[in-house]
Amino acid sequence: MDLTETSKKRLETVIPELREIIIEAIEKAEAIGMTVQITEGLRTVETQKRYVASGKSKTMKSYHLTGRAVDVYVNKGWKFEHYQQFADIVKEVARRRRKTITWGGDWPKFRDGPHFQIEYV
Repeated sequence: MDLTETSKKRLETVIPELREIIIEAIEKAEAIGMTVQITEGLRTVETQKRYVASGKSKTMKSYHLTGRAVDVYVNKGWKFEHYQQFADIVKEVARRRRKTITWGGDWPKFRDGPHFQIEYV
């Protein structure tokens, strides 16, 4: 797996179930020529407050605050369809593991293509 050291450190900040799903999804993505890096994992309350104030986030109840969310960057750029392709892989891996992942790109308002969170079910 071709993760940078920074991405590895960020991935270590999230809960094991999410980390395992994302790692497997990244490996599958790499097999089709896609490189994915982790831009954020666990987030502090102070950072979350800044993101809400700037409009980068819409809630103080972010899953990032509990290590249940990651944001990614797909090497093909910030085009939504690239995140859709990776999201399809993540969802398939999660389904197989009987876990529920919510992708921010599915939200009807404030679509957030880089965001993935594991649900409390």
